[in-house]
Amino acid sequence: MIKNRLLLVALIYTFAACQKNSDQMIIIPNKIDTLPNNITSDLTLNANTSYILAGRVFVKNNASLIIPAGVTVSAVKNDALGDKSILVITKGAKLMINGTLEKPVLFTSAATTKAPGDWGAIIILGKAPTNIGTGNVEGLTVSPDTEFGGTISDDNSGSISYLRMEYCGGINPDNENEWLVDKASGLCLESVGSATTINNVMIVHSRDDAFQFVGGTVNATHLIGYNNGDDDFDFDLGYAGKLQYLLSYRTELTSTHALRANGIETYNDEVPTLNLPLTRPVISNSTIIGPQGMETLKTNLNQGVYIRKGTRFVLQNSIIAEYPQGGLMVCNKTRPVLLSNAGSAFKYNLVHSDSVNRTFSWDKDYAVFGDLVLRDFALNTTNKNILVEDAVTFKLKAMYAANGPDLTPAEGSPALTGANFDGPDFTTFFTAVTYRGAFGSTNWAAASNWVVWK
Repeated sequence: MIKNRLLLVALIYTFAACQKNSDQMIIIPNKIDTLPNNITSDLTLNANTSYILAGRVFVKNNASLIIPAGVTVSAVKNDALGDKSILVITKGAKLMINGTLEKPVLFTSAATTKAPGDWGAIIILGKAPTNIGTGNVEGLTVSPDTEFGGTISDDNSGSISYLRMEYCGGINPDNENEWLVDKASGLCLESVGSATTINNVMIVHSRDDAFQFVGGTVNATHLIGYNNGDDDFDFDLGYAGKLQYLLSYRTELTSTHALRANGIETYNDEVPTLNLPLTRPVISNSTIIGPQGMETLKTNLNQGVYIRKGTRFVLQNSIIAEYPQGGLMVCNKTRPVLLSNAGSAFKYNLVHSDSVNRTFSWDKDYAVFGDLVLRDFALNTTNKNILVEDAVTFKLKAMYAANGPDLTPAEGSPALTGANFDGPDFTTFFTAVTYRGAFGSTNWAAASNWVVWK
């Protein structure tokens, strides 16, 4: 059955070339191949070939899968959760995605009519620490091929540059128990170490999360989540890395996901406990934008940033706007840590919400309350966040546009200045800039071969 389907796909993947000085049209079939389900030695894909991801593909035995610029990988759609197509990079193996702005690597659905959840995820498993020791990927069979975790902080799982992923996130059912770690979706990085390089990745129309950081120490820059079904950036189980230039962007109000769709969501572990390492992402220059306009009916789309279940976090020099239920929300476990400066910081940010009274909020007993104490703390002369009551005040060039946003600050924008990189968290990795948010004078998320707003 699969063979017949692939033959059909091979006939569809064609391109036309005209001979010079001739009216004759020559139809040349593009090469197409299927990834093997087990890759046990180094494999470099052909730049002139399109590939099919059919079912579960494991790269193991310390092998490297190398994908050159311009390659498209189309994942076969399977409706059964247990049969979703996925790519798993096991502990010790490497994924090398060598895309460029003009020739990105694309992972998408092979379905004629594509939809969120058609396929699962790219899952990278490393040997860096988590606060549960070792674990296995939620939603996959327990085996050595699904194990993550270890003690090697600078573990190397490869490099990813200029990747776009579409219509993934299908492993997780909509009725997910909110007290469990998310099943793998989008780009799932579990115990990935700091020697791994990740930059310029866009995830579009995932049914679930876009980027998942489960334990590990990997750092990354220039990540985009666009109209995904749950959180764009999700941090769990002791992740302790650094991230700069993140964009979470939504134009759709509704989410059917049980957990509520936030721009950023974090937790330490399931209980929560104080098991080490504590989840503590350090983030600078993020732009988190919810859908345009006021929400009239409550949906599962809630917070720009939701910090919960024992997380420590640092978020600075960022923009949060247009979320219906709040800009920053904390819980009973994370609120006292932030207010007492015990390992968390929220500074130099521009913060807006559809509900000005909930811009700074508290998740208490399953209800959301505007938090005047948190607001005063955030706006004090030490933390220097700014409460923005009207999104127009940001003066971004085009917060919403048919061909994608231009979130660079216009003249007079409060985002042009005010960034601060003082302190030990910012002595390495980060590029010190003057502006707040993910964009200065250059719109690096403009529509291109890599960035597609559709």
